[in-house]
Amino acid sequence: MLYWVVKYTIWPLLRLIYRPWAKGMENVPAEGPVILAGNHLSFADHFFGAGFLPRKVISLGKAEYFTGRGIKGLVSRAFFSGVGTVPIDRSGGKASEAALRTGLRVLKDNQVLGIYPEGTRSPDGRLYKGKTGVARLALEARAPVIPWAMVNTFEMMPPGHPIPKFGIRPGVRYGKPLDFSRYYGMEGDRLVLRAVTDEIMYALMELSGQEYVDKYAASAKVEMVRAARAAATKS
Repeated sequence: MLYWVVKYTIWPLLRLIYRPWAKGMENVPAEGPVILAGNHLSFADHFFGAGFLPRKVISLGKAEYFTGRGIKGLVSRAFFSGVGTVPIDRSGGKASEAALRTGLRVLKDNQVLGIYPEGTRSPDGRLYKGKTGVARLALEARAPVIPWAMVNTFEMMPPGHPIPKFGIRPGVRYGKPLDFSRYYGMEGDRLVLRAVTDEIMYALMELSGQEYVDKYAASAKVEMVRAARAAATKS
């Protein structure tokens, strides 16, 4: 219920102020299970990614969004519930398996699942290596994958900026469905999972126009922090 309240109150206001655009909405099926696999440039993706679609988009988000205390925690829970986020534990191991099962339940209910294969926001606006969870979801659920490319949201709301900048129009490009039926029944094969994930990331690279980096975004963030500390020490 809260999702639709947000959809029909905040979304019209955002469209009026920021004039977002979208292309390829016809590529998203009107019914049945669908995986929207997107690049993750900015916190603003949560605002603009799903707004154009008539179907509810359910995304998987870190549990910390829902466990905060006080007013800030209350606002965080309300916001992420309002944009269709389901909390998951991202600590790895059994927690990762539980997140996968949550995603499969969403797809089993013939809903739209939004997922960011990079696992975290890009630290510099480039596209990073995807994690193979999206491939397992696609093969186990036997659901089509729609590449879901955000455009200009990094410039609009880069890391450390809590309020989106004015004068930059965010956009969304929905690519044609990717069919991985040739791999059904092979979700236990790591090479297949990597091949499927890389195909998704290549489609995202073409849609978004981003430079691709063959490493995980989380690792890149750690390297950037270390480099910054080393530079600060030298100075």
